[in-house]
Amino acid sequence: MAATIAFNVVGAPAKLSASFRCSSPLIGGLRSSTQLHPGLSFQRTPSLSFSSSGIRAQVAAVEQSNAASVAKNLEGPVVVVTGASRGIGRAIALALGKSGCKVLVNYARSSKEAEEVSKEIEAHGGQALTFGGDVSKEEDVELMIKTAVDAWGTVDVLINNAGITRDGLLMRMKKNQWQDVIDLNLTGVFLCTQAAAKIMMKKRKGRIVNIASVVGLVGNAGQANYSAAKAGVIGFTKSVAKEYASRNINVNAVAPGFIASDMTAELGEEVEKKILGSIPLGRYGQPEEVAGLVEFLALNSAASYITGQVQSFTCSQKEK
Repeated sequence: MAATIAFNVVGAPAKLSASFRCSSPLIGGLRSSTQLHPGLSFQRTPSLSFSSSGIRAQVAAVEQSNAASVAKNLEGPVVVVTGASRGIGRAIALALGKSGCKVLVNYARSSKEAEEVSKEIEAHGGQALTFGGDVSKEEDVELMIKTAVDAWGTVDVLINNAGITRDGLLMRMKKNQWQDVIDLNLTGVFLCTQAAAKIMMKKRKGRIVNIASVVGLVGNAGQANYSAAKAGVIGFTKSVAKEYASRNINVNAVAPGFIASDMTAELGEEVEKKILGSIPLGRYGQPEEVAGLVEFLALNSAASYITGQVQSFTCSQKEK
């Protein structure tokens, strides 16, 4: 299934298109060599003439069992990834989509990039849909979660990644620079978590991963607003993990350091040299490396006992 949903400023549907793809579907049993899922293929038992009705019944039961098993295997987790059109969010959406998840790709402005993410997931045999909405607005968030539930019946995993920067020294920072960052980076996490957790609590199962930042742990000059928001995400994560633990909902945070992005690409040579000199590995992290950690926390059974944790992606500076 592939679907595209775009919303205007007030959250009203602007367009809706959906297409369904299925080759050699299950009709009256499994067709020969039917490819039902990447890596899974089934051969139908050749048609034979049986004199015993008991043997025919056994064969029918086996085919019915196989069909049910296939249907079960096709049910991948439903994931909502905010800010998934570029950078870390894009890498996370692709990693989860390629792992068999059904992914709602949220974006605020980059609709073309979001569509490309969905198409890439579909190209690898996954399912995806795009949703344009501002996660700092309650009505957009509620509609986003409803869209995922309407399409796939539930929400299993939430990745709170959407974020912005409005950098500037505190003495010159305007109130709107402060408020815009707090609204999207912190209030957005609150709204999305609250909305998705309502679905997860009913089935007593779910995983939430919040993308924080090392600046939420150590601070950074010129980013008082961003550092405050990410520190808030870290405190929020620890508190919510305690609230939802009894409902089998794991809540964790990943705090990346400097990750290769459009922003780091624009840094001057001297600034970049100073930054790289403070990183133990001497290089920027890659979005795919962050996605690997998020995938583990979101999907791996080995992470089922991890909750309320902040996984720092790299040390912020070398030991002196």
